[in-house]
Amino acid sequence: MRITKAIPNMVTLGNLYCGFLSIGFAAKGEFKNAAILILIGMMLDSIDGRLARMLQADSELGKQLDSLADIVTFGVAPSFLVYYTYFFQFGILGLAVAGLFPLFGAYRLARFNISSSKASLNYFVGVPITAAGGILAILTLFGDKIPHIITTVVFTGMCFLMVSKIRIPSLKEVPLPKYGTIVTIFIGCLLYVIYKKGQFPDLMYIATPLYIAYVAYRFVKGKNRKHD
Repeated sequence: MRITKAIPNMVTLGNLYCGFLSIGFAAKGEFKNAAILILIGMMLDSIDGRLARMLQADSELGKQLDSLADIVTFGVAPSFLVYYTYFFQFGILGLAVAGLFPLFGAYRLARFNISSSKASLNYFVGVPITAAGGILAILTLFGDKIPHIITTVVFTGMCFLMVSKIRIPSLKEVPLPKYGTIVTIFIGCLLYVIYKKGQFPDLMYIATPLYIAYVAYRFVKGKNRKHD
């Protein structure tokens, strides 16, 4: 029973570890691998909360751990990725600007953690850091085809949108099978286009089958409930 209760936190820690590995790959110059790891982190982040509710393992520890993982994977890792791919040419100024992204993201997460739980079911106030970090990762994947000025504008826009008062519709009420399948297909197609002549990061061979199996399980379970 204790192991079952720990599964959501282990998934969250996997998300955090993806962020750490992404930073390492970015430092080595393997930018596409670094971006893919952030996308894997997004998949894990979409699973942990639902697993916790499914296994009745919700806890304050899990919520705090999730925020810490998010600031690393979707705050620090994307900022390093943008720095190593473009901002590095501006020297210390580029490093300072890249460091603003996790600062805005941390403020966004802290504000979310103290917000009304009822409001968060219907909408997010400001762009979630997960989405902002994922957008930067995808821009990096297409870095050779997208002008750097666009990356700079999007980077700046995401910083301010995270701490803005704009209400973003929440996807928490969207049925998991439909939402999870769309996310899986989108990421799978994106990876196929980018890595058609290359290799996936080793973690992709573990994360993707697990995520697809989880979505399939929820889909079957949802159908069984309708027949009951």
